[in-house]
Amino acid sequence: MPRAVIADQFGGADAYELRDLPARPLHAGEVRVAIKAAGISYVDVLTAEGRYQVKPPLPFIPGSEAAGVVTELGEGVTGLAPGTHVSISGWGGLFAEEAVVAARMVRPIPDGLPFAEAAVFPVSFATAWHALVDRGQLRAGETLLVLGAGGATGHAAVQVGKHLGARVIASASSPEKRALALDGGADASIDARAEDWREQVRAAAGGKPVDVVFDPVGGEATDPAFRCLGWGGRHLVIGFPGGIAALRTNLPLLKGASLVGVDIRQFGELEPDRAEANRAELFRLAATGVLRPAIAQRYPLERFRAAMIDAAGGHSAGRVVLEMAQPSAA
Repeated sequence: MPRAVIADQFGGADAYELRDLPARPLHAGEVRVAIKAAGISYVDVLTAEGRYQVKPPLPFIPGSEAAGVVTELGEGVTGLAPGTHVSISGWGGLFAEEAVVAARMVRPIPDGLPFAEAAVFPVSFATAWHALVDRGQLRAGETLLVLGAGGATGHAAVQVGKHLGARVIASASSPEKRALALDGGADASIDARAEDWREQVRAAAGGKPVDVVFDPVGGEATDPAFRCLGWGGRHLVIGFPGGIAALRTNLPLLKGASLVGVDIRQFGELEPDRAEANRAELFRLAATGVLRPAIAQRYPLERFRAAMIDAAGGHSAGRVVLEMAQPSAA
């Protein structure tokens, strides 16, 4: 019987346990997937604790991104077959050895993309792409400042920004994270805790303001980052693990700048065709090696608590992954 990480009440890692998960029959339009790897993000941990802005029903199985092998198809499912290697994006339910999901939630993964990388690719890169292309309209030759550049979406934003032809300045809190950002293509990296941070950003931008800020951090980082923008700049709000910032409203006026919200979950729900087109392009780029996630730590399913604590701490340079078994070549 497949196992899953589950809790009857929200809480930290200790509130969850590994339980047998009875299999259920497939409904029309569904697929059964044997999960090989699942990504753990800060948002996954927040949701598991009941501290995210949307609370799922209980009992709850965390996990919003995974990869595995299709084992069974429900009535009406086309374009997939048993044995197909797929990535899964969802809203919970993926810290498990098996998942039954709607067929629209899975996508075949390119040859050469291992399960661990496929598990953490779609959400982070779809978020970065939606932010920079759809919401920020980043153009070649512009300067992009990425906060939290060693995190999941930050590392994706560095790669997407370079692909779009921008000059990328990466801000991160540790030498390891700054090195990861440079590895991902950043033109410059800056210590997020530096006292002269704004001066360093301006120097890295050639003495000019930046055009776009990618902000998955929030809190005290938002105000100084917004002040780095030039006329017509765009500040993209991805998340706020550092807290909800208070931004003076005269700043957007004086700079002719925009504060732009980015919600990948609602984008997928309200604009499914555009979201699907984005995913198709991202997987095309992954297949050619242009975009690749970085794996920092791998944990077996049995050590899910340690993995959740690691992801919550945000210290790893790269992604934290749960592996359900020794992964075969994908």
